[in-house]
Amino acid sequence: MLAKEYRNHFIEKLTPLYDVLEAESFFYILLEDFHQMKRIDLALHPDFIFTDKEIDKWNQVLEKLEKEIPIQYILGKAHFYGLEFEVNENTLIPRPETEELVEWIVKKNEFKGKIKILDIGTGSGCIAISLAKNLPNAEVFAVDVSEKALEMANRNALANKADVVFMQKDILKTENLVHDFDLIVSNPPYVRNLEKEEIKKNVLDYEPHLALFVEDDDALLFYRKISELAQNNLKDNGELYFEINQYLGPEMINLLEAKNFKEIELRKDIYGNDRMIFGRK
Repeated sequence: MLAKEYRNHFIEKLTPLYDVLEAESFFYILLEDFHQMKRIDLALHPDFIFTDKEIDKWNQVLEKLEKEIPIQYILGKAHFYGLEFEVNENTLIPRPETEELVEWIVKKNEFKGKIKILDIGTGSGCIAISLAKNLPNAEVFAVDVSEKALEMANRNALANKADVVFMQKDILKTENLVHDFDLIVSNPPYVRNLEKEEIKKNVLDYEPHLALFVEDDDALLFYRKISELAQNNLKDNGELYFEINQYLGPEMINLLEAKNFKEIELRKDIYGNDRMIFGRK
């Protein structure tokens, strides 16, 4: 079958579940992964043919996409801040909004001398590893409660040749951190149960709830605990960064003010939602 004919079939099968642009993006992600071809290559070779064996492979993935399994889990990898990360059901899929958080940190710290960084709730390790790769003067540590997530984060660090020290730790039960840090960053669970109806099926059914959800009556649980630890374990003038629930920007400002942080800055993501906050000890 001609690849362009299969493309039409592929998009047609997925459009009841996804919009056309997203279905098309899936096709070209798979085209590059399976055939090392980009969109322009297919345009230049309109007679390119998929063999029967290749179509079987495509159909297997199409079946999974029709079940709304995230394409990153199907391929076992995701791209983040110019790096490739192994992902599976034990870790959240890295998102563009989190790349913006990493970019903010890199821009504020790229010309500094040696700094010590802690990433809390590291998951796949995407934040910690990206910072280690882009801030060569940084000594980076990362913690997570999930042993399986840490195993993956370690593999990702090795694959990306990044020097990160990973530790298993339940941050809610931690009274004091091992070191004092110049910078602490966290993208903790922040989706309230009341917001589940806004969450797409491919996230709700397949991504780990442990890393996503908090109780409605204590949505800032992790932020409060991490801010308290930061008060004890950030050096003077140390920096604290969070990715946050888009609906809780004012509450986050109040929390950091109550914990005596200064220079507090709330930033929006590419979609115009309150998504990142910074405070200085």
